Amino acid sequence: MPGKKHILVMRFSSMGDVAMTVPVVRALLAQNPELQITYVSRPQFAGFFANIPGLNFFTADLDNNYKGFRGIAKLYRQLKKQAKYNAVADLHDSLRTKILRRLFSLTGVPYAFIDKGRAEKKLLTRFPNKVLKPLKRTVERYADVFRGLGYGIELDYKLTKQPKPLNADIIAITGRKTQQWMGISPFAKHEGKTYPLEKMEKAINELSKQDIKVFLFGGSPIERGICEIWASAYKNVISVVRLLTMEQELILINNLDVMISMDSAGMHLASLEGTPVVSVWGATHHYAGFLGYGQSEDNIVTDDIECRPCSVYGDRPCFRKDYACMHRIAPEQIVSRLTKFKA
Repeated sequence: MPGKKHILVMRFSSMGDVAMTVPVVRALLAQNPELQITYVSRPQFAGFFANIPGLNFFTADLDNNYKGFRGIAKLYRQLKKQAKYNAVADLHDSLRTKILRRLFSLTGVPYAFIDKGRAEKKLLTRFPNKVLKPLKRTVERYADVFRGLGYGIELDYKLTKQPKPLNADIIAITGRKTQQWMGISPFAKHEGKTYPLEKMEKAINELSKQDIKVFLFGGSPIERGICEIWASAYKNVISVVRLLTMEQELILINNLDVMISMDSAGMHLASLEGTPVVSVWGATHHYAGFLGYGQSEDNIVTDDIECRPCSVYGDRPCFRKDYACMHRIAPEQIVSRLTKFKA
């Protein structure tokens, strides 16, 4: 009986983009039991892929062990020693992954890579004369890579929650669940995707008056400082920034009733855990294909100012200079959208 076919999958960043690949590789392996995957990415993302049958995660520390061109050559040699691959799936199409897939192709290993749809995204974000229509979802673009290698895959776009019990270390921070739990992931990499913090604080103030326990998520020391100020100012609000491992954070998110998030990693982590998200969008638009897997468009909070979206990733400076797309959203709009999730 022939052995399983082995695919090398590559996606190095960012957190949200890597998280979006998880439901795709899960579906691929479930629907193609003759396959196994080695997924290579940064060490901080390993927790996303825990307990996926048929998947081995290869840790690539690109900032140290595999830095620069020599580092990529070293990574290629290490990966080649791991297994004999039948194909390479490049879900990133970055300079690093282009070099890696080319090196494998020189030894006869076929590859396929993601089509990011840059031309149609340019039409979506231009102003004036924008072409405002839904584009292919990013997860479908990931799935197309595997289809290009000859493997069938269908995505169901369902939020699936597999309950994960809180352990003692998490409970020491969160307490036991005796009321509705809500998460807020208020930060994003770029200003165009970040709801103004003074407005978010007003929303937190309103939520703190309700029978809800609110958990604040973030990553950087600056974000930790902001969340600690909010947590100390309002009752039933707890900051978990830099207090939990990634695995513990995912368990907590799994136990939330709902998450509020920007168009950022928080939305995608909640999707992994089957938790619904009320998502707040400014300069970006879900038409570009980045709505969290299984999340509902009905839970999007946004303003339909005519210039949005002006950016796919939210990284362009606002040509109006005022980020009106975010500032025109009232905190009450976000709070009211949570009504359907109340117990």
